[in-house]
Amino acid sequence: MPAFDPPDPVADYQVTPDDLAKSFRRDVYDGLTATPKSLPPKWGYDERGSELFEEITRLEEYYLTRAERGILAARAAEIAAVTGADTLIELGAGSGEKTRLLLDALGLRRYVPVDVSGDFLAEAARHLRADYPGLDVHPIVADFEQGLQALPAGGRRLIAFLGSTAGNLTASGRVSFYTELRSLTTPGADALLLGFDLVKDVPRIEAAYNDRYGVSAEFNRNLLHVINRELGADFDPARFAHVSTWDPEAECVLRALRSTGPQRVRVRDLDLTVDLAEGEEIRTEISDKFRQEGVRAELAEAGFTLTHWWPDPPSDYALSLATPTP
Repeated sequence: MPAFDPPDPVADYQVTPDDLAKSFRRDVYDGLTATPKSLPPKWGYDERGSELFEEITRLEEYYLTRAERGILAARAAEIAAVTGADTLIELGAGSGEKTRLLLDALGLRRYVPVDVSGDFLAEAARHLRADYPGLDVHPIVADFEQGLQALPAGGRRLIAFLGSTAGNLTASGRVSFYTELRSLTTPGADALLLGFDLVKDVPRIEAAYNDRYGVSAEFNRNLLHVINRELGADFDPARFAHVSTWDPEAECVLRALRSTGPQRVRVRDLDLTVDLAEGEEIRTEISDKFRQEGVRAELAEAGFTLTHWWPDPPSDYALSLATPTP
């Protein structure tokens, strides 16, 4: 009898390529006409940007991915025992590499990866379906902030939001995001697994976002290459310096592209001309760092109770588990 070849998972498209193109155009126009100028970092994750970010995660300076993977390896069995989850929903799933630690520990019937990159998500889902033939893999193509209403209901669900991606939202944005999640979760059945980069020795934080090899700088400038290609712009990425600074008051890393001289940029498809002064910056990322008490307070405001806090041994990074407050 020939071996059973499981069918490829069928993705649920909550956003179409046209939706993404419109959103991209709107974000670029709004960001480049604002004061100060800014661009959302998510648009830098084209094929080249994704490759650069994977390279960043392997750098010695970038401890976040290693720390999170280590905690997952140490705590996956405990997470499985505490939650009893039969469905794993992963927001911003990416390649799913760390997910396998949870899949191996949890007795799952269903895995729901959510990511904005449809091709990338489909490829990762195919590999997971082949490696876990008894698992129902249900990919959803959506922005994690906009696709929550499409999440499947039923069973005991563990919703994972890893990589300290919560740090790219503002504090009010996080509370709003958690609040929407709370409206979709059931006490006694669902749980929320979050990853947080913690406040620590400042030079180590700064080095993670400004490595000695310049990979972080190349990743930051890749956003300009994407705009050039997709919108017919004439940015010269070499005329922008990668800037990454620590804000001690807000306890966050601020990343920007700084114009090294006065310049005028034309974005053909938006019929937009952008003038930049020497030293003017385009903000490209905010990355908040966290303390346990702050995480607990934000979750409580949104209707969740922090039940478990798992830091790595140096307290560089932590996973948290929260449940809907009855």
